[in-house]
Amino acid sequence: MTAVSENTSVVLQRRRPLQPVDVVQRTIGYVLLVLLVLFCLVPFAWVLLSAVDQNAGATVQWPTWSFDNFTRFFAAPGTPMLVINSLVVAVGSTVLNLALGVAGGYALSRFEFRGRRFFMFSILLIRVVPAPATIVALYLIMVNLHLTNTLHGLILVQAVGGLPVTLWLMKGTVDAIPLELEEAAWVDGSTRLQAIRRVVLPLIGPGLGAAAMLQFMGSWGDFLTPLVMLQSQELYPLAIGLFRAFSERDHVDWGLLAASAIVYVLPPAILYIFVRKHLLRSSLGGALKG
Repeated sequence: MTAVSENTSVVLQRRRPLQPVDVVQRTIGYVLLVLLVLFCLVPFAWVLLSAVDQNAGATVQWPTWSFDNFTRFFAAPGTPMLVINSLVVAVGSTVLNLALGVAGGYALSRFEFRGRRFFMFSILLIRVVPAPATIVALYLIMVNLHLTNTLHGLILVQAVGGLPVTLWLMKGTVDAIPLELEEAAWVDGSTRLQAIRRVVLPLIGPGLGAAAMLQFMGSWGDFLTPLVMLQSQELYPLAIGLFRAFSERDHVDWGLLAASAIVYVLPPAILYIFVRKHLLRSSLGGALKG
C-alpha cells in the first residue's frame, strides 16, 4: 500500500497544472463535441417526436401524443403493397446475392487459376463506377432480356450489383477456415459439396451476416434502380412510393412524413439486431490474401 501511495503521489507531482491555453483548448473541444452530438441526434429526435405528434411541424417540439400518423400511413391506398414489394425485392436480392457470393467466394479462395488476382481487383473496380454512369446501359440490357418492369428483374439487378463486395467478403471468410478441416472430411468419405455443407457453411456465419446486412441495406435503400426499371405503380417499392406521394403534394404533411420514415427504418434495424454479433466478428482483413 505504501509503494502504491508513493507512486500515485509521484504521478500527481509530475502532472503540471492546467494553463489558460489548455483550458481554452479543452473547452473548445467539448463545445465541438456537444455540437456534433446535437447535429446527429436532433434529426432523429425530430423524426421520433413528429411521428407521434398530431400537430407535427418542421421544428422539434413536444408532441401532442397520437398514433394517427401511422394509421393514415397504413390506411392509404397501395401503402401495404409498397412495403411488401420492398420486402420481396430486398429479401430476394439478398438471398440470391448470398448464394452467388458463397459459391464464388469459395471458388476464389480454394482454387488457383491464372488471372485470379486480376479478376478480383477487376470486379472490385466495378464498385468505383457511379451507378448513374451505367444505369442506361443496364436498362438497355434488361430491355433486351425482357426483364424491365418486373420484380424478379429488379431482384437480379440489385443482387448482381452488390456481388463484388460479397465476393471479396466471402473469399476472406473462407480463407480464414483451415483447408485441413475439409481434407479431414474428404478422408472420412465426404465429397467436396458435402464437406462444404458440413464444414465450411457452419463456420462462415460472421461473413454471411455482414454480407446479408450490406446487401439488404443497399437493396432496401436503392432509389435509382427501381426508378428506372419499373413503370407500373403496383410494383413500386416503398422508396419510390413515398417519393411520388410527397412530390405530388402541394404541402408537406410532416407527421405522415415522420411516420413513413420510422416504418422505412424498421426492417434494416430489425435485421441489424439479429446480425450485429456477426458484424462485430467479421473482418475484411483476410480478403486481401491471394
